[in-house]
Amino acid sequence: MSDYIVSARKYRPDSFETLIGQDNIAQTLKNSILRGQLAHAYLFCGPRGVGKTSTARIFAKTINCSDPTPDMEPCGKCESCISFAEGRSYCIHELDAASNNGVDDIKALMDQVRIPPQVGKYSVYIIDEVHMLSQAAFNAFLKTLEEPPAHAIFILATTEKHKILPTILSRCQTYDFNRITVDNIVRNLRNIADKENIHIDDESLHVIAHKADGAMRDALTIFDQTVAFCGTDVRYQDVLKNLNVLDYEHCFMLVEDFLKGDYAAALLKFDEILSKGFNALHFMAALSSHFRDLAVSKSAGLEALLDLPDSLKKKYREQAGRCPMQFLYEALNITTACESGYRASINQRLHIEFALMKLSFLMQKMQQAPVKAAAAPAAAVTPAASPKEQPAAVRKETAERPATAATGTETDRETLRNDMPKRRPGRASSPSASLSIKSLMSEKEEALSGKETPAVQSSEIPDDEVLRLKWKDLAALYASKPRLSNTLNSSTLEISLQDGAKYMTFSVLNVAQKDWIESKLLHELEKSFRRLTGSDRIYLRVSVIPDTEVKQTIYMPSEQAKDLMSKNEEVKNLIKDFELDVK
Repeated sequence: MSDYIVSARKYRPDSFETLIGQDNIAQTLKNSILRGQLAHAYLFCGPRGVGKTSTARIFAKTINCSDPTPDMEPCGKCESCISFAEGRSYCIHELDAASNNGVDDIKALMDQVRIPPQVGKYSVYIIDEVHMLSQAAFNAFLKTLEEPPAHAIFILATTEKHKILPTILSRCQTYDFNRITVDNIVRNLRNIADKENIHIDDESLHVIAHKADGAMRDALTIFDQTVAFCGTDVRYQDVLKNLNVLDYEHCFMLVEDFLKGDYAAALLKFDEILSKGFNALHFMAALSSHFRDLAVSKSAGLEALLDLPDSLKKKYREQAGRCPMQFLYEALNITTACESGYRASINQRLHIEFALMKLSFLMQKMQQAPVKAAAAPAAAVTPAASPKEQPAAVRKETAERPATAATGTETDRETLRNDMPKRRPGRASSPSASLSIKSLMSEKEEALSGKETPAVQSSEIPDDEVLRLKWKDLAALYASKPRLSNTLNSSTLEISLQDGAKYMTFSVLNVAQKDWIESKLLHELEKSFRRLTGSDRIYLRVSVIPDTEVKQTIYMPSEQAKDLMSKNEEVKNLIKDFELDVK
C-alpha cells in the first residue's frame, strides 16, 4: 500500500500561524481564548476550501492544550495535542450533516453531548455542511444549542449561510471566511514546491491559483494533478495543456490584430482556439478580462488590481500604451454585449465572429470620427452647403420649401424645426410609421438647446440575417426590464428596404402595447439598435397583429339581448311587438 498523502491533507494547517488568508478570524479566536471568553456556539461561513473546518480543528486543539504558547498557539507536545495530531482525541467530534441530517441523528448527538470529556476541558462538536439539516432536525437541535452543558462547544460550518434558520443564527457567533487571494495561494504553493523539490515557475503557479478561484484546497489538488502530469520539472505550456486553460498569449495576439484592423487573422485565431476544444463563451470571457486588465494597466495607480506575475504586468503595460482608452471602452462594450447575448443566439459561432469583426474595425472608426466632428460646425453655419443624401420624399419637400434669408432667434428656431425631418427621413416620409409626441418633443428640445443626438459612425446597412441576430441582442440588452424584453423576443419582424434605409416593423399583441412602446420607448429602442448594428440607416416601427385585436366581450344578459337584436331583425320585432323591457 502506498504511503502517498495528497497535499491538501499533508499540508493542512495545524495552528493559527499556519492558517492562510484568515488572519482577522485567527486573531479574534486567539483573543477570546486568552481572555477566557469562549462562546458555546460558533458559525463558520464561506466558500469551499478556505479553511473553515481546519480553523475549527485548530480552535478545538488550542482550547484543550494544557500548555499553550503566550500568543495562544497549541504547544504540540502535551497529550491532548499529540492525540489531536494522531487523530485519536475524544475531545473533538465531527458530524457530516449532509449524510446525518435527520432527527434521529441529532438525538444521538444530544445524548453524546451529556458525556463530559475524559481528557481536556471541552468537548468540541463540529457539524459540517450544517445547512443540509432538515427542518425537524434544526428544531430538535435548538434547545441543546441554546443551553448546552458547560463542557460542550458547537462549531457549525456551512457554504450557504442564507439557508440557516434565523433562530440558529441568533444563537451563534458568526465568522465569515474570505476567499484566499492569488498572492497567498502562490506563496503557499511555492513553499510546498520547495519542500517537495519541485521546479515550477511563477507563471505556472499563477495559472493554478486563478484556476482554483480562491479555494486553497482546490489549488493543492490542481497542484498534485499538475505534478503527476509534468513530474518534478513543471513547465508553463505543460500546465496550460493539462488544465485546458487559454494562454494569455492568444489574447495579446488578438488585440494586435484588432489594432491593425486584420479581421481575417482574428477569425483564424478564433478557429484555432475552437479546434483545441475551448468553449467559445469562455474564450469571450477571457477576452473581456484581457481588455479589463489592459484598461487597469493604463494607470500606474491601479496595478494592485492585477493578480498577475511581474513579467505579465510588463506585457500588459506595453500593450496598453498602444491602446487608446476609447478603444478599450468600446471593446469592453462589444465583448460584454456579446457575452450577454451568446446563449440567446441561434448561430453562436457567427455571433462571436461578428463581435471579432467589429473589434477589428474599431480603430478605423475612431480615426474617421474626428473628420465627421470637424464637419459638423460648418454644416451648422451653412446647412445647404453639404446636404446629406435623403429619401426622395424628403428631398422633394426640401426643394419645394421657399428659401428665406432671416436672422435672429426665431428664424434659427424655425430653421431647426424645418431641418428636423432630415435627421429622421423614415419618420417624415412614411405614413405607416408610428410617431410619438413625447419623442418628437424631446427631439425639438434637443435641437433648440443645440444638442445633437450622438451619430452612429457607419451608414452601411447590415443584411437581414444580421439584423435578426442583433434583434435578439437588443432583447438581451433590456433583460433588466422583463416586460419589454419578453415583448421584443416574442415579436415577429418584417424588414423592408425603402429609400436606401432599412425599416424594421415588429408586431405586438395589442394596441395597448403599441401605444406604450411608441409613447415611451421607441426612440430609445431605435438608438440602442443603431448602436448594436453600427448603422444609422435603420428605423423601427410598431404594428399590431390583426388576429389579436381586442374585441368587446359580452358579459351581461342585456348585452346579449342587444347583440341578438343587432344581428337578427325578427328578434328585434318580437321584443317590440310584445313591448318587452330588456334589462
